[in-house]
Amino acid sequence: MERTILHCDMNNFYASVECMLDMSLKGKAVAVGGDVENRHGIILAKNYEAKKYGVQTGEALWQARQKCRNLVIVPPHYEQYIKYSKLARQIYAEYTDLVEPYGMDECWLDVSGSIGIYGDGEKIANKIRERMKFELGLTISAGVSFNKIFAKLGSDMKKPDAVTVISKDSFREQIWQLPASDLLGVGRATQKVLTLYGIKTIGDLANASPDLIERRLGKCGLMCIRYAKGEDISRVMPTDFEPPVKSVGHGITAKQDLENPAEVWNIMLSLTQDIGHKLRVYGKRAGGVQIDIRNNQLRHKQWQCRLSNRTNSSAIIAKTAFELFVKNYKWEYPIRSVTVRAINLHSAIEAEQLDFFGNAEETAKRERLETAIEKIRDRFGKHSIQPATLYRDIKMPNDREVELTMPTGLII
Repeated sequence: MERTILHCDMNNFYASVECMLDMSLKGKAVAVGGDVENRHGIILAKNYEAKKYGVQTGEALWQARQKCRNLVIVPPHYEQYIKYSKLARQIYAEYTDLVEPYGMDECWLDVSGSIGIYGDGEKIANKIRERMKFELGLTISAGVSFNKIFAKLGSDMKKPDAVTVISKDSFREQIWQLPASDLLGVGRATQKVLTLYGIKTIGDLANASPDLIERRLGKCGLMCIRYAKGEDISRVMPTDFEPPVKSVGHGITAKQDLENPAEVWNIMLSLTQDIGHKLRVYGKRAGGVQIDIRNNQLRHKQWQCRLSNRTNSSAIIAKTAFELFVKNYKWEYPIRSVTVRAINLHSAIEAEQLDFFGNAEETAKRERLETAIEKIRDRFGKHSIQPATLYRDIKMPNDREVELTMPTGLII
């Protein structure tokens, strides 16, 4: 049985929500901008009026203002974006229980089982599109196809407020002349390699030599060829699907550059409070720690190490991360951003072969202490009890409370 897959993409989501909530912005060039004070002074989203002036997502606010003097820049309101994202998914859920998020503003829907009730995929997509405008005041672009990759491609082909159908019989005529970079999975680095071999379109990629592509791009290259040929068989996961947790991490861009180890320690200690909490929620213990450091020249360095005993202790993870940092980082430049990850995760109830040189008793004692701290936080709030040093100004930004559900990934 041929599947019917929709990909629904909410047009200019952040900016559209802002314009819908504030009618005075209607007709104006509007961009959602990060907080300059917190070092996030870039364009996060823009509406079509701003796009006409060449305003681009990711560019600095001052660059955007040079292009469009009348540009209205509003701060992000993540709680509203999350709210409308959830409302949109409630509408999708009325047509199928197979709704897989791809970020906050995009979802795949498998409506194969709903065609007998609501009509074909195009009719369902148009019903959803009209409901989104009427009930939420927002527009979507939808792609309809027989697999996830082409459904995603279809939603990008015609914007805003449109439906594009890519059928199994005619997809070659419809999309093979498009740039290979339009295909999900073909990023900048992959595109650069393909261009070296004269592979410029999706059709070129579909007809490329698998041996050549595998030598240059490995299994990911072969995956892209299958995508171009329409051979993607990835499932749309059900609404309540939760992908396996492979790592837990947090990272921030500091309000000002970090200039000494003590400032880095404070940031790491703060980040690991969240990491320890999440490990407990997921019922996991970490077998290793990874850190990612970016200096103010925007150059990244990454290191990782094994833990002698698996743990969900924030303090132990912070101490290990800091030791890893001190051992490896050379202070050529101040630091702009820090990320800490708990890796090599295992179930908290899984038996472990203890390290002869580790201190399992001390680890267990620390975990019991932090479990008690968790109970206090559950009752009196996240910041009711924490290390004293974190009550000072530690160059931590103030806008780091929102979490996004990211893609579950495609089957290779």
